Amino acid sequence: MENKFNPIKDYNLSKEKLIKMYQDMLKIRYFENKITDLYSKGLMPGLAHLYIGEEAIAVGVCNNLTERDFATSTHRGHGHLIAQGCDLKRMMAEVLGKEDGYCRGKGGTMHIADFSKGILGANGIVGAGIPIATGSGYSAKVRGTDQVTVAFFGDAASNQGTFHESINMAAAWKLPVIYVCENNLYGISVDIRKVANTKDIATRALAYDIPGVVVDGNDVLEVYMVTKEAVERARRGEGPTLIEGKTYRWKGHHLGDPGRVYRLEKETKEWMARCPIKTYKERLLNENVATDKELVIIEKEIKQMVEEAANFAIKSPYPKEEEAFEDLFTEPEGVK
Repeated sequence: MENKFNPIKDYNLSKEKLIKMYQDMLKIRYFENKITDLYSKGLMPGLAHLYIGEEAIAVGVCNNLTERDFATSTHRGHGHLIAQGCDLKRMMAEVLGKEDGYCRGKGGTMHIADFSKGILGANGIVGAGIPIATGSGYSAKVRGTDQVTVAFFGDAASNQGTFHESINMAAAWKLPVIYVCENNLYGISVDIRKVANTKDIATRALAYDIPGVVVDGNDVLEVYMVTKEAVERARRGEGPTLIEGKTYRWKGHHLGDPGRVYRLEKETKEWMARCPIKTYKERLLNENVATDKELVIIEKEIKQMVEEAANFAIKSPYPKEEEAFEDLFTEPEGVK
């Protein structure tokens, strides 16, 4: 009889690890849903770029990292920070521009950083985190540590010069960097399939003679295992890997963008039917990793956790005017 591959048990992961990945994805989903609510009430300044639908990539990748490792994020970065264990209360406060936020309310949703968790910063500039991650990888190599750095970026960033320059440098010097392209098909409103001559962005790894792997970005276990191999390779000093996760953002580019002009409703519905959280929950139940009762309790606990974070952020004060020129690397001319 042919042996049937068990997609959970054959990965040899503990129940604790499997449940943690479910918890992490739920934290991201509930956090982003709450952001939607707060934004609609006018409590959030700026734009909200939501990670809903892409949860499996951040969680699958970051569950291979330690707090000694590093990651650079994007304008759509809440998921990366949560997956790496950042504090929900401080994140929520920063999103609302409050004093108790990670950057004391001065960074906002697109510029949250937590060096204690290895998060070198979210970044509002497309592709800007890629060279920062490459520099971080170079630092680890010079210092002789086994630390790795992950560079998260989107499909549109793969057409930026920073993408090619950084990967060329990392490949030439065998830097411990994992380049993770979250291909959600659209850079704002531009369909990547219309502005790239290859079906897969990962194919570009061939030009630099490094591994390039395409994964189902909605399958957290597949993302986890591919990243595990890339991280182990990097720690051995064998250089970078380019991972492309095929995924989809459920919302528009930001909350003010309905996305209906450039995306087909049929396409959106098909991707939403493949919800990474729903399908993973079904696998946990079908493989008897957890009971429905256990998962319901987890969902309630995380929802409460996010509500507490929101209440904390709402009650937090705004930074004072006289603090405007504090926490700067350089002092503005004429300001004392």
